[in-house]
Amino acid sequence: MPRAVVDPPSFVPAGRFIELPGRGTTFIREARGPVGAPTVVLLHGLGATGGLNWLWCFEPLSSRYRVIAIDHRGHGHGVRTRRFRLADCADDVAALADELGVSSLTAVGYSMGGPIAQLLWHRHRSLVNGLVLCATSRNFRGNPRESAMFSLVPFVTAGLRFTPGVARRAVMSRVLEARMPGVPARDWILDELRSGDPAAIAEAAGAISRYSSHEWIGDVDVPTAVVVTEQDRLVPPHRQRKLAESIPGARVVPVRGDHGVCVADPRAFVPALTSALSTAAASNVAGRRQFL
Repeated sequence: MPRAVVDPPSFVPAGRFIELPGRGTTFIREARGPVGAPTVVLLHGLGATGGLNWLWCFEPLSSRYRVIAIDHRGHGHGVRTRRFRLADCADDVAALADELGVSSLTAVGYSMGGPIAQLLWHRHRSLVNGLVLCATSRNFRGNPRESAMFSLVPFVTAGLRFTPGVARRAVMSRVLEARMPGVPARDWILDELRSGDPAAIAEAAGAISRYSSHEWIGDVDVPTAVVVTEQDRLVPPHRQRKLAESIPGARVVPVRGDHGVCVADPRAFVPALTSALSTAAASNVAGRRQFL
C-alpha cells in the first residue's frame, strides 16, 4: 500500500497514486491548465522526482498546457521494481496516458528523462506529437571518466540490494539533512528524495550507461527542441548539440547553466523551456503534418 506523501509547497500540485494495470502503482502531479489545452508530460532525471525536477515549471506551463509529471520506476513514489529498464519507464508513460484518456502528448525529458522521452516516441509513435529534450544526449558513456564511473555501478547496485531498506533510508536522510539546513520546503524535499529506492536508482544509472539511440534517433518525425545546458559538467554540451544535429529540423534552445539549472536557476530555465515548447508542443496530428 502506498505510504503517505508530505504536502508540497503551494506552487507544486498535490499528487495522486494511479494504478497502471499489469504494471504497478505510480504517482503523478498534474496541473490541468485551460480547457482543451494540449498535454505536456514531464519526465524527470536520475535520482529526482516529478515534483522536484519540475517544481518551478508547473505554474508557468499550466497557463497554456495540461501538465503531468510522473515519478519514474524506483524514484519517488513511482512503480517499485526488481529490475530497472528505461523502456519500461517509457511504457509506463504510455499506460498512464491510456488511463488518463490522453491520446496525444508532448514528451519533455530532462537528463535521464531524455532517453525515456526518446523511447516513448520510438515505442509509441502515435502517442507523441512533439519532443523537448533537456540536458540530455543520444548516449552517456564516452570519455574515460564516464566509463570509469559507470563501471562501478554494478557493484554499487549489488551492495544496495543487500542492504536493508531501513538502513539505506537512514543513511540517505542523514546526508540530506546535513546538506539542507533551513531550506524552504525542506521537509517536502527530504520526503521526495527519501522516498526513492537507492538500489533501483543505482540500476537506473547503469541503464543510462548502456543506452544509445544513435541507430534510430534520426527517424524522429515530430517537432523537436533540444534545450542545451551550456555550462553542464555532467552531460557535455557538445553531446547535447550532437543529439540536436541527429534529429531532422530540431531546434536548439541554449540556457546558461549547469546540469541542475532546472532547480537552481528557474529564471534562466523556465523561459528556455517555454520557448522550446512553443516549437514542440503540437496539439494535434495537423501540427505533425505541417512539421513534415
